[in-house]
Amino acid sequence: MRFPLSWEVNMEKTTTTYRPTLKAIEAAAENLKGIASVTPLIKNARYSKQFGANIYFKREDLQEVRSYKIRGAYNKISSLNANQIENEIVCASAGNHAQGFALSCKLLKIKGTIFMPSPTPNQKIEQVKMFGEDYIKVVLIGDTFDDAYHAAMEQCEALNKTLIHPFNDEKVIEGQATVGLEIIDQAKAHPIDYVFVAVGGGGLAAGLSSVFKILSPQTRIISVEPKGAASMLTSIRNNKNTELKTIDSFVDGAAVKRVGDLNFAICKETLHRVVEVDEGKICQTILDLYNKDAIVVEPAGALSLSALDQFSEEIKGKNVVCVISGSNNDITRTAEIKERALLYANLKHYFIVKFPQRTGALRDFVVDILGPTDDITHFEYTKKANRENDVAVVGLQLKSPNDLEPLITKMKLHNFYGDYLNNKPDLFQFLV
Repeated sequence: MRFPLSWEVNMEKTTTTYRPTLKAIEAAAENLKGIASVTPLIKNARYSKQFGANIYFKREDLQEVRSYKIRGAYNKISSLNANQIENEIVCASAGNHAQGFALSCKLLKIKGTIFMPSPTPNQKIEQVKMFGEDYIKVVLIGDTFDDAYHAAMEQCEALNKTLIHPFNDEKVIEGQATVGLEIIDQAKAHPIDYVFVAVGGGGLAAGLSSVFKILSPQTRIISVEPKGAASMLTSIRNNKNTELKTIDSFVDGAAVKRVGDLNFAICKETLHRVVEVDEGKICQTILDLYNKDAIVVEPAGALSLSALDQFSEEIKGKNVVCVISGSNNDITRTAEIKERALLYANLKHYFIVKFPQRTGALRDFVVDILGPTDDITHFEYTKKANRENDVAVVGLQLKSPNDLEPLITKMKLHNFYGDYLNNKPDLFQFLV
């Protein structure tokens, strides 16, 4: 099976200023003993059967901070000298790096300030405060990681504080690389053909892929990022690190406008492919993992598994590792996760519906237009469009995607059809 060239990593030789050495990664592993857990590598029966392959989960969601980020954060902070920590330290994070930073501050008794985007799920904010206790201060600012990062940089420059970058840092990359070291050690009896790993800023992808390049170069590393924030894929295609103008911040653990320069230089040489996955597909994976495997993951934690469909033929009969990168999901996001999953599956649809100003119009819509398995999930009157019709935003959940066209046909035939909203960029503005 051949994939479009635009999806493949340009394998031209480039010169990097830095690549983690095996010695440095092994030193990081030694440094993290008793701090970061050696997480299990577990074969998943359901995914293995579905894809006709041996699918293993690397359970980084089982770390104390429920993500791999403790590895890089602690490895970096523990390397600081007295002068660097004298004026306290700072980080910017959408959540998981913040938790690793906070716990590291407490363990090392170092004061720190954490800048987080305002939309960060409350669950992550509370976890950060719990892990850091009196050693950390949380500042909510801006809409994205990049906004928080710029605020953190300003404070560092103004007050001479030390920035602990979540991904664009040698010690952080070496800490994250210990995930790859563990996988190789745990898989000695069954060498790994493929590793699927989420990519946001690129710290984990850069570190892990470097380890495999050294110790298991035949393993293909596939990095996966959300469609709404495909900064690594865009950079690979452009052959230079490229900042996105706008991003969808839903997959908060992987939503960055620009990957790290160090990370890009490494990943360009070490990754086999970089692919993107629709946020709706990610949401469906989250729900499936919870309902069928009793595993709770955050959106970024579901990225690696969400890409397997794209490789269904290629991975048959192969040994495949999917890194489950984190489980810091906020239960208050469940409704949106379900909504995005249904929209992606083409089972949830929103319309502007025109109701004639006559008695029984709504009853006629329900009886004559809707099918026996169609459910109204949202109904909200808006301003009148004209004197003949009232207008409503109506959400419908269908049993099958095939029910959509007959539904639209009946709505148009009976003059109820106003507009279809699913393909509108401002859809969720109608619903909130």
